[in-house]
Order: sequence, then C-alpha cells, then structure tokens
Amino acid sequence: MSEHVNRDDDIAGEARMNRERERELARTFVDLADTYAPDFDPLRLFDRLVRACRSLLDIDAAAVMIADARGVLKTMAATEDEAVFIELMQMQTGRGPCMHCYRTGESVSVRDIRTEADRWPALAGAMAEAGYRSLHAVPVRLHERGLGALTLLNARPGDLSGGDLNLAQSLADSAALGLMHWSAEPRGDDVVTRVQSAMAVKTVLEIATGMISAYHRVPMNTAGRLLAGYADRRRVSLSATARALVDQDMQPADVLEGTAGS
Repeated sequence: MSEHVNRDDDIAGEARMNRERERELARTFVDLADTYAPDFDPLRLFDRLVRACRSLLDIDAAAVMIADARGVLKTMAATEDEAVFIELMQMQTGRGPCMHCYRTGESVSVRDIRTEADRWPALAGAMAEAGYRSLHAVPVRLHERGLGALTLLNARPGDLSGGDLNLAQSLADSAALGLMHWSAEPRGDDVVTRVQSAMAVKTVLEIATGMISAYHRVPMNTAGRLLAGYADRRRVSLSATARALVDQDMQPADVLEGTAGS
C-alpha cells in the first residue's frame, strides 16, 4: 500500500514540476517579446536571455555574443561577472567554437575541452581556470542572418540533450526577434542598424560602469551591480541610466541613492 502511495506522490510531484516548467517557459517567451515596456532596452533583453538559459537548461553558465560591423564578437550579457569568466569570453571574440558557430550558423558542441587542447590551447586553459569542461554554442540569428552566438557552459564534460539545444535555439531566436521589435530605436528597421545600436548601448554601459568603479573604488562587477540596482529602484532603463552618467546628467555618487547604506 505504501509503495502505491509513494508512486502516486512521485507522479503528482512530477506533474507539478512539469506545470511549473511550462509556466516558466511561457513567462520567459513573454519577457523576451515584451519590447514595448517603458524600461525595455537591449541590455535587459540579452540579460533575460542568458538568465533564462541558466534557469531552464541543464547548464552552469551562459553568455550571449553579438558581432560588430567588422564581424568581431562582443559579449552583451553573461550570467557570471568574475574576471576569469570575462577573460574566457574575450578569447571567443575572434576565433574558437563561438566564432565558428556565428560564421556557419550551426550549433557547436565541445563536450570536453581537454580533448581539444591542441586545437584551442588558450581556450582550454581559460576554461580550466574558470572551472568549465564543456561548451556549447547556438547561433543568434534573424531568419537566416547570423547576428552572434549564445554560449552555454558546464562544469562537467558531456553533451547537452537535444531538447535543451532546441530550447536554447528557440530562446536565441526569440531574443533576435525582440531586438528587431525594439520600439525605442528610431533610426531604422534594418538588422544592421538595430545590432549596431545595441552595441553602442553596451559601450555606453561599459563607460558608465568604469566611472562608477573609479569613483567608488570597487571592482567592475560590483560597479555593474550598483548601476543595475539604481536603474531597478528608479524603474528606468539601464541604458538611459548609463547615458545619464556619461552625459553627466547624474553623478557616480547617485547610484547609492536609496540603498540601505546611503
């Protein structure tokens, strides 16, 4: 009798988990498509993408990289902000599996980087230092046009399931469509304009983060969290906040406004 009850409990628990996952999936796709919210900007879009990947897929970390006008990949958002992870992503800008994914428009899987040490020695060393063994990349694309690559990392070797790879591709495709529907961008509807505008916003954010880092004497990752926290508290877009700092319409000291310690 107890075995029958336990089996029923297991089935009920699995059904609840499936329903919760379905709701989370629905919320995720709505978030990626919600480009008309007043605080929407491409930085939030890409941040939602990588965080959704870490939540929904069997991975430990994620990053999204978009190609600039010269075809060099630039990290737009990542789930990790430690220096070793940032360095790992920088190694992907000109060559490596993520660049191959972007150029070919096909997903790439490195199930164990140790077996690819001769092919990508610098990458193998960087992944080992950062604590990752496997890397998977799916293209970020608008229809058949490549925009960049979504990078998925695991601390253990092995492949991602076909279901996870398909879901990652669907999330990446939704983010690309969201970028094209970015209503705050007034300078044209072509892909190149939207992508370059998003990269310009990222550059402004990096400058603003550097200003906060220097003023408050904190690491860049801490400065980034301070800036994002300020934007969240004020319910304004992160890109508008960064632009205000760079244009000196606000001061680096202002980012602590409303925090417990201010």
